[in-house]
Amino acid sequence: MVSIDRSDDGRHGIWDDVQAIAMGTFFAAVGIEFFRDAHLGTGGTAGVAFLIHYVTQFGIGPVIFLLNLPFYAFGWVTLGKEFTLKTFAAVALLSVESYFMHDAFAIGYSAPWFSAIIGGALTGVGMLLLFRHHSSLGGIGMLAAFVQERLGWRAGKFQLATDLAILATSFLVLNWKNVALSVLGAVVLNLVLAVNHKPGRYNGY
Repeated sequence: MVSIDRSDDGRHGIWDDVQAIAMGTFFAAVGIEFFRDAHLGTGGTAGVAFLIHYVTQFGIGPVIFLLNLPFYAFGWVTLGKEFTLKTFAAVALLSVESYFMHDAFAIGYSAPWFSAIIGGALTGVGMLLLFRHHSSLGGIGMLAAFVQERLGWRAGKFQLATDLAILATSFLVLNWKNVALSVLGAVVLNLVLAVNHKPGRYNGY
């Protein structure tokens, strides 16, 4: 028989957190590259970064990092030091990965509808990894984690509502087909969170 060590309290160790932040941001960075390659948008802080990128051609990675700076004070007060520091590390790493992702690999060809689906799925899985290790990609993700932990609302549903509001502004810079595909990507992303990240379902912190 295999013995089970009951002494583990279920909390992740530091190396668990390190690998989760590394892999979570990597999945998200690849998903973001699929969105960018298809000239799509998304929700959350990344969605705002996409809009700025399309208008100004500034790199998505640095813009994501700068947009998240105001949220850290909120996170420190409402979600605690640990969550905020992990989120800062995740956002910084995602920014670097996103900056170099375009030079790391070429997608070649991907149908826009496929880019929307795979981009949403990969980004959602990345965010799920971060949420389960008491971290996020900042911005709206921090608010989503707050309302789930403190108010019991599902993070996926909250983020979907805010994402749709942000995507509505995409009509200013994208055509209606790309906006529709961006909504598809946001729905896939948030379905990953809504189905897999429910209050009380996972106790790995």
